[in-house]
Amino acid sequence: MAKKTHIKVRMVPEANPDSAFIYYAKKPTKGEKAKNKLKLRKYNPNTKKHEIFVEKKLPPHSK
Repeated sequence: MAKKTHIKVRMVPEANPDSAFIYYAKKPTKGEKAKNKLKLRKYNPNTKKHEIFVEKKLPPHSK
């Protein structure tokens, strides 16, 4: 089976990590970008402004 080239990460607002609004993004598993935390400038509808969103771990599964 082939190795994964991307992983799914959760993006939360940098100013308010407990916000109800989040984004999901793909991040490469290899290379220079895999080592750094992902930062994206996205729209937050709660504050009605563009904000910096940072990478955070996905919550654990409940099976």
